[in-house]
Parts: sequence; C-alpha cells; structure tokens
Amino acid sequence: MGKSRLEAFSDGVIAIIITIMVLELRVPHGEDLSALAPLLPNFLSYVLSFVYVGIYWNNHHHLLHALEHGVTGTILWANLHLLFWLSLFPFATGWMGENEFAPIPSAAYGIVLLMAGLAYWLLQRAIIVHDGPESVLRRAVGSDWKGNLSPVLYALAIVTTFWSRWIAQGIYVLVALMWLIPDRRIEHALQHKGR
Repeated sequence: MGKSRLEAFSDGVIAIIITIMVLELRVPHGEDLSALAPLLPNFLSYVLSFVYVGIYWNNHHHLLHALEHGVTGTILWANLHLLFWLSLFPFATGWMGENEFAPIPSAAYGIVLLMAGLAYWLLQRAIIVHDGPESVLRRAVGSDWKGNLSPVLYALAIVTTFWSRWIAQGIYVLVALMWLIPDRRIEHALQHKGR
C-alpha cells in the first residue's frame, strides 16, 4: 500500500472526528448573549480538542511524508491505533464540557490525550524501525523533547485534576501550545535530503 492511500484514509477519519465534535455543540435556547453562558464549558472543550486534532493532523501529515519506504502491516496497525484514540476525542470532549471540567471527566480526557500521544509515538517508532536508524524521520526527531515531555505532563494533569481542575486544564492547554508552535524538524530534514 502506498502512503498516499494511508494518508487519505487518515484524513477522512480525522475529518469525521472534527465533524462529530462540532455536531455535539448545542444551539443556545435564547436570543441574547446570556443564553451562551451555559454552553461555554462545551465550547471551550471543543476549542481545545479542535486544536489537538489539528496538531495531530498536521504532524501526521509530516510523519507520513518522511516515510521513505512502503507502508508495512506494522505501520498500518500503528496508524489505526492512533486513529482509535483520536476517535475518542468527541466522547471525552463532550463528557468534560457537559460536566464543567469535573475531575473524573477531565481525567478521562487526559487519559485519551495520553494514549493518543503514546499511539503517535508508536507510529513514529514503527516508521523509524522500518526506514532504519539513518532515516529522515530519525534524524528529524532527534531527542524529541516535546514528545518525551508531553506524556509526563498529561500524567501530571490527570492526577492534578482531582486536586485542581483548573491547573489540570492549564496543563492540557500548555501541552497544546507546545505543539501548536510549528515544528519544522521534519520539513527541514526532508528539504536537506532533497539537496
């Protein structure tokens, strides 16, 4: 299987995930701005999850472009594993928003973030193993401080949510901001390879 087919399938699943998340937003019952207040937790949860899904979509795109050889069964399953955890974003987002960032839904959200991060790491490793230690992706990833720090911060947020839901939410936002800043490592490695 070519990587373009894998990317097209993944893009379709991610598009459906975003669609499901936005369909979970309720229309306000009222015509003034005060009717929006009860919907604010749902909207904030949606914005955070939309940013996370966008980050995964962007990085997934770069990851597959760094793939030098054909797609293997291991890469296919690692990709499906990632899509599984991403597909839980609408559920976790809705549960957390509907319950105004209560501890258990916020911890569940963190678990989904943690597992999606680990699934992405496994997909990255599968590609590196397949393409070899001198691959473009291996050189681009390097020490991967963001990839190593993110699971630690997710775990901290999961525990913290039982003590302070707002600090936990702040940690989730912090990790998103870390990844929102464009990561050009793979782009630079691909450009360097082309020379």
